Amino acid sequence: MISIRDVHKSYGTVEVLSGCSTEVKKGEVIVVCGPSGSGKSTLIKCVNGLEPIQSGEIVVDGISVAARRTNLPKLRARVGMVFQHFDLFPHLKVIDNLTLAQRKVLGRREEEARARAFSLLDRVGLREHAHKHPGELSGGQQQRVAIARSLALDPICMLFDEPTSALDPEMINEVLDVMVALARDGMTMIVVTHEMGFARRVAHRIVFMDRGKIVEDAPTADFFAAPKTDRARQFLSKILQH
Repeated sequence: MISIRDVHKSYGTVEVLSGCSTEVKKGEVIVVCGPSGSGKSTLIKCVNGLEPIQSGEIVVDGISVAARRTNLPKLRARVGMVFQHFDLFPHLKVIDNLTLAQRKVLGRREEEARARAFSLLDRVGLREHAHKHPGELSGGQQQRVAIARSLALDPICMLFDEPTSALDPEMINEVLDVMVALARDGMTMIVVTHEMGFARRVAHRIVFMDRGKIVEDAPTADFFAAPKTDRARQFLSKILQH
């Protein structure tokens, strides 16, 4: 589904991705973790072309992301993206946040878009909030709306960039529960997160990054039981203490 091959990415003279390569099969859930500044968020932003790469290749469902002929808006409609901050339209009601892209991008009729939106709000447990504005919702509820909005475009895969990092601790599980359900339904997912409990429970593989490089890429059980590098062992020893 997603192939990342020898990807290099720089900001000026600073190389933020250095020879990154990995594959994600259809239905796989991959958790990307590592210290701050290791290139995790940049990597997944490159997957749907939000960040251009200098060299290498990223292929999503047979489409080369960096190729000049690639229609990036069309590709992004098929690759759902959920950010740390919810990026909902504050002046639109929840239901309108979910129907707008369906109508503008997919060309759906209003009644069809609304039916899909209500179905997804049921899925994330927020149907009763359909006619509220985002500012009337908690952070966890807003993030669940953001996930539903991405799903409304019927993506072939989902990218999550630290989706719980801006949330109060009490709200984290309500978002993770939605993500767990997505994974169990077979959605292909790349998740940048420090939620190691979620990683252990859901991820097929762990990609550990440090200083712009993929240092380890291993099945989840193997990574937690016996990380191969000192850097990964050091990272886990700190993050699993809490």
